[in-house]
Amino acid sequence: MLESSFGLVFFLKIPRNESKIRTVYLRITVDGIPKETSTKRKWDIARWDQKAERAIGSKEDAKSLNFFLDSLTLKVNEYKTEIMYSGKLITSQKVMDHLLGKITPRTKVLEEFEKHNAEMTALLGRGYAKGTLDRFTITINHLRAFTELKFNASDLEFTDLNLEFIKDFEFYLRSVRKCSNNTTLKYIANFKKIVIRAIDKEVILKDPFKNFKSKKTKIIKKPLSTQELYELERHYFTTERLNVVRDVFVFQCYTGLAYIDAYQLKKTDIKMGVDTQSWIMTERQKTGSSTNVPLLPQALQIIEKYKEHPICLQRGTVLPVSSNQKMNEYLKEIAALCGFPFTLNTHMARRTFGSTVTLQNNVPINVVKEMLGHSSVKQTEAYAITEQITVGREMALLNKRLNKTKPIMCESDAAILRRLEKEIKDIKKKYNVSNQNLEAL
Repeated sequence: MLESSFGLVFFLKIPRNESKIRTVYLRITVDGIPKETSTKRKWDIARWDQKAERAIGSKEDAKSLNFFLDSLTLKVNEYKTEIMYSGKLITSQKVMDHLLGKITPRTKVLEEFEKHNAEMTALLGRGYAKGTLDRFTITINHLRAFTELKFNASDLEFTDLNLEFIKDFEFYLRSVRKCSNNTTLKYIANFKKIVIRAIDKEVILKDPFKNFKSKKTKIIKKPLSTQELYELERHYFTTERLNVVRDVFVFQCYTGLAYIDAYQLKKTDIKMGVDTQSWIMTERQKTGSSTNVPLLPQALQIIEKYKEHPICLQRGTVLPVSSNQKMNEYLKEIAALCGFPFTLNTHMARRTFGSTVTLQNNVPINVVKEMLGHSSVKQTEAYAITEQITVGREMALLNKRLNKTKPIMCESDAAILRRLEKEIKDIKKKYNVSNQNLEAL
């Protein structure tokens, strides 16, 4: 924010004993609020020009004092420009503190990161999920290892951060940690949050990420097709644990619940809807948004199957859901046994509901948005992956509409004349009729 007024003045402060040798003071005024301090330099009033605010004469002592005052002026103006460019409010107190070295950044990068993670830990279940904390924990571990490797230090000050540091950390994640492009950028984004936090606290003024450019790789996360979902539902597994995991996954496919919401689903979350049918009425753990989903017969059958399961009775939950790690581990095994040329994971079930089960069966996208608990239709559009069979069906309908009635093509006058002339010529030839006889006829 640009201040409405700024003033910097050097003057000799009048001492009590009216001595001619006085202390040189500096006064900084912003928006009418003054702050002043001693420069700890003394000078003879007879050799001082208050209009120029400098010592008079060409002697070495005068040159030395004037150089010192010029240096202070330059330091103040540099800080003033820096804080103005940052878009923050400038005050006389801030400038004076900077000049006196009172706000030299002391907060360390990893120290601030650990403080952030501690706050996040205290708020688990009240705005933050454990998975989010885990990602920030992994990020700080990578950053700590990078700092020790490159700088042989346990921590760094925020003033040590610059664009080169960011790029070197990115290279470290890609090369040493073997992270993919999108995973690398996720860790970078987590680190950036800590830097922005430090800027907000005015620990640093410049954003080292200002000129950092990055672009995520667009990944198309396909859902199960109608045929693949059919095969999965009807596949028999000799191991009970795989049957349970498959059933939980299929339940997600027909309800759109994320893993954590399926894990936490209570029997009390199954309620009667306005249509007197059973609905899931709950809130998403991730966002807190409401989710109201009518239960399809496939989902109701699975609920009925596990209503007396020991784990369900013990936890008061609808399904005996394992940990996310175990679920994904077993889903890989299930995919292999089903002969799928891809890996199954818990989130694929949610995409299958959003695409294969609902959108491809002509459920309006705004209705799907509400059932998935999305905040905008744009989020839901990412789930709208159309199968070839759907494309073929729609094109067949289009072809039928286009070819329902054949339009009658009208001949031009010239074409009609040419056709008639040809017919007359053929008749004359066939019956050996002359032009004169033809006219008589």
